[in-house]
Amino acid sequence: MGVLRVVRNGGPLSRGRVSGIRKWVALAPLCATLCACAVAPGMRMQEPARIPAESGDAQTTESQLPVPVTDISIALVRKLREEARSLDSSVVVDLPVAAHTAYVVGPGDVLQIIVWDHPELAAALGAQPATAARPSDAPAGFVIDQDGTLQFPYVGRLHVGGLRPEEIQTQLVNALGSTFRNPQVTVRVASFRSGQVYIEGEIHTPGSQPVNDIPMTLYDAISRAGGFIDSADQSRVILVRDGVSKQINLADGAGQVGNPAQIVLRGGDLVHVLSREDSGAFVMGEVNKPVTALPKRNGKLTLSDALSQAGSLNATTADAAQLYVIRGSLESKPQVFHLDASSPVAMVLANQFELQPKDIVYVDGNGLVRFSRVLSLLLPAVNAGLTAAVVAK
Repeated sequence: MGVLRVVRNGGPLSRGRVSGIRKWVALAPLCATLCACAVAPGMRMQEPARIPAESGDAQTTESQLPVPVTDISIALVRKLREEARSLDSSVVVDLPVAAHTAYVVGPGDVLQIIVWDHPELAAALGAQPATAARPSDAPAGFVIDQDGTLQFPYVGRLHVGGLRPEEIQTQLVNALGSTFRNPQVTVRVASFRSGQVYIEGEIHTPGSQPVNDIPMTLYDAISRAGGFIDSADQSRVILVRDGVSKQINLADGAGQVGNPAQIVLRGGDLVHVLSREDSGAFVMGEVNKPVTALPKRNGKLTLSDALSQAGSLNATTADAAQLYVIRGSLESKPQVFHLDASSPVAMVLANQFELQPKDIVYVDGNGLVRFSRVLSLLLPAVNAGLTAAVVAK
């Protein structure tokens, strides 16, 4: 074996110094890689070209950016508020408002039929129980079959489905006229069971409500079910009719073109009251407490409310000028709104900008935070290199 001699400026280097140099050379690519990755450590928003809120021509920006960024301004707040109000009003107007017409009987309804001066026909009503065994038990009377027919003495089967009680009375008088002389007949509905409205969600007493001869509005149905509970979102009540869902805002009925109180329910309707937890917005980034911000009982949640629930911006790490709201992230055309909250005056806009369910509020970090994260990534590698160099000596 020969003796390794390396000459630098005319002087030899020791074997230990050569080994240390080799270790530093081996660590150089790793340090370069970490420096390249540390240029933008963590999650942060880039600075794309923004679309002015007052400008409607966004073709050039949209061609450069897949998701345009719009600055939050007074004009934008007014535009979004008018769009939301017109949408709520159009839903109410599209729903057919049933007229206060007379009740028509259907399958399952129980009729009380009295033929005066003929007590023997009262036996057809059945025995009158002292007390009802269950609330769901039908009272004594004539039950309309599923095909809409009624069985009555001396008349036989009579189709009465879809008729009003006075129309049934006329048919019975005509049918009994061949047996009795001038029959006096009284017909009333003893139990309304053909039409049911189903109410579920954030209310005190979920269940079904029978549709009777008094028209039942949407407010009546919720009132009969005990009203809203604290977790209910009164601005997002879902009405399902004939397989079509409509979202109705009951918290701002006075501000709509159509009045939700005029919506009359009919048999088979489903009313679902959403929870406020289903309408929350996600607040993340440089805030003191990342949280899912919940709206108020009236369904309203502003940007300032969401930041307040998140404990406000982190004073040491947040860049108040880079506050973003991401909307429709699961849709084909998402939107990104930007607010420069470095001035306290900007919080006036934040207090007027209303969030929608599943919005994402993101607060970017400042430059000092990114530099600190660069050091936190580099220091372990540097310490490991120094330790290896010391061990090698």
